[in-house]
Amino acid sequence: MIDWFYSLEWFPKLYWSIALLASFIFIITIGLSLSGGDTDEFGDVDADIEGDTGIGFQFITLKNLVGFFTIFGWSGIACIDADFSYSLTVVISIICGLAMMGIMAGMFYSMRKLSDSGTLDYKNATNQIGEVYLTVGASRSSIGKAHVRIQGALRELEALTDNPTDLKTGTVIKVKSVTSNGILIIEKLNN
Repeated sequence: MIDWFYSLEWFPKLYWSIALLASFIFIITIGLSLSGGDTDEFGDVDADIEGDTGIGFQFITLKNLVGFFTIFGWSGIACIDADFSYSLTVVISIICGLAMMGIMAGMFYSMRKLSDSGTLDYKNATNQIGEVYLTVGASRSSIGKAHVRIQGALRELEALTDNPTDLKTGTVIKVKSVTSNGILIIEKLNN
């Protein structure tokens, strides 16, 4: 096999080198991803780049570059085997590599959008309709509890009211606001 490789011209030799090296790195990257080894403790470069939450769609990451060079190399080899000119081979392999980077970036972007932190954001309770579970004292005299649907789940949360009378169990309420420590400020919903 070594004799075959050394007998190649410089152009096919370059593409074979890129394809084999990138494929080797690609296999290692996929293996680490499947085994959970692409976490921060192994020094995942993409995790460092993705740390900036200001950019949702990232085109240039380690995985995308590995994908680019893998497809770049193999598509170039296919073009060489089809007897395309050097310039056409380079153009086609660059287009194929960029297409792969775009597909991978879009795929990772879509997967990232599917993730949910699971953290309850109390501000999402504002303007939601709910029901008093434990009596809420008038004029913020005592904390009660209310059932409110937040982020797709029914939650039982502490509540206060500015209402001049107590809000009894079963009263339909609306959340006016949320305090900084997560207590709902509710009002009776007028039917």
